[in-house]
Amino acid sequence: MTLLALDIGNTRLKWALYDAPHVGANLLAHGAQFLENIDKLADGDWSELSQPHCVLGCVVAGDAVRRRVEQQLDIWDVHPQWVVPSLQEGGMTNGYDHPGRLGADRWVAMIGARQRVLARGAAKPCVVVMVGTAVTVEAIDADGHFLGGIILPGHGIMLRALESGTAGLHVPTGDVCNFPTNTSDALTTGGTFAIAGAVQRMVDNLRRHTGQEPECIMTGGAGWKMAPSMSNQVELADSLIFDGLLEIAGRRFAA
Repeated sequence: MTLLALDIGNTRLKWALYDAPHVGANLLAHGAQFLENIDKLADGDWSELSQPHCVLGCVVAGDAVRRRVEQQLDIWDVHPQWVVPSLQEGGMTNGYDHPGRLGADRWVAMIGARQRVLARGAAKPCVVVMVGTAVTVEAIDADGHFLGGIILPGHGIMLRALESGTAGLHVPTGDVCNFPTNTSDALTTGGTFAIAGAVQRMVDNLRRHTGQEPECIMTGGAGWKMAPSMSNQVELADSLIFDGLLEIAGRRFAA
C-alpha cells in the first residue's frame, strides 16, 4: 500500500513515494519542483510512477496552488487528503489559541519531531526550527503539548528589507564571523545571529518552563547554513515534514 507524501511550501513542492503509509516505510522515489513548474508534474516527474494507494500532503502556498496540484493528481484514481491542524493528531496536542490557524507545515513538522525524539527513548521537551522563506521556532513539552512558537523573517527577507530601506546597502555575499569588519559580512552575520538568538531564547524559555534540557531539531532548505552558527546543540533533519506525514498516515490509513 504505497503512499505519496506532498510538502507544498511557499517556493517548492517536494514529494516522496513510500512503499507503505507508516513510519519506517521505505522511500521508493522522491523529487521537487518550484511552484511555477508544478503543472508539469503529471507529464514529468509523476509520469513514470505507479499509482499510489493513498496521497497525504500539507500545503502552505494557498488554495490555488493546492487545486493545481490536485489537477496533476488526476492522472490517478486517488483522492488526496490534506493535513489541517486540529486540536490533536499524531500524538500531539495543539496549544494554539485557534488550532486551525496554525500553519500546516509547522504542525506536521512538530509531529515528525515528536516521533523522532520518542524513537530515541524517553520523552523530552523539544524545540523545532524550520528555516525557509520564514523561520519558525516551536516549543513542545515532554508530553507532546505544543506550547507556542514564534515566526520571524528568513535570512533572504531580512537582507532584502535592508536593501530596500537603507541607501547604499545591497544584498551581500558575505561570511558569518564573530566580528565583521565589512558591510557584506555585517549583513550576513546580522541575519544569521538574529535567527540563532531567537532559537536560543526559545530553548532557554522551554528549559525554564519544563525543568529539562530540550532537544533542538532544525529543518528547512537553509538549515545547514544556520547550524554552524548556533550556540546550542542542533540536530539537522532534512525530512522532518515527511516524518510527520508518515506518522499521520499510519494513523489515518491503518488497515
